[in-house]
Amino acid sequence: MQNYIEFVTTWPIVSAMLQFAVLGTFGDVIAKWIIESRVSKPFGFATLLAKMLEWAILAVLIKYAFTGFAGFVDSLVQHKMLPELSGWGRAIAISTATNLQFGPFLVLMHRLLDNLIARKSNWANIDKGFMSLLWFWIPAHSVTFALPKPYQIGLAAVWSVALGIILGFYNRKPAAAS
Repeated sequence: MQNYIEFVTTWPIVSAMLQFAVLGTFGDVIAKWIIESRVSKPFGFATLLAKMLEWAILAVLIKYAFTGFAGFVDSLVQHKMLPELSGWGRAIAISTATNLQFGPFLVLMHRLLDNLIARKSNWANIDKGFMSLLWFWIPAHSVTFALPKPYQIGLAAVWSVALGIILGFYNRKPAAAS
């Protein structure tokens, strides 16, 4: 565990990119399996690499947002616009600020990049993506921000696997009538 902490502390952007490239892409693979109701080769090699690059780009945005919104909440406390916060209160405040302000941009950016990779325009169920900010991402990232800083991006990358499962169920094909 010490090696992990040293790696994410020394190389915060690179480590975020690697974690999301692997776990976010794995979430995309799981989503495809759920959508198609079968476990198969979900993407060609070029698409797989493009998805890894997509997640690496998103990781940079997420890493900066995590740092920035923690500072945002701390600044609101310092300026007496929020009460003194610690522990779960601070974690919930950071998660809420991040997901309500940065979250919609990330949902749109993720879909835009997915569309570019797929070379098609698919905005179906985007409303469900926005709603997931409230019912999934605020609680999930409250747990994330309750952890020590070196573990936050790692857990966020793990949550991207959960995102794949959620998106898979949102977009699964209806069962064929018998």
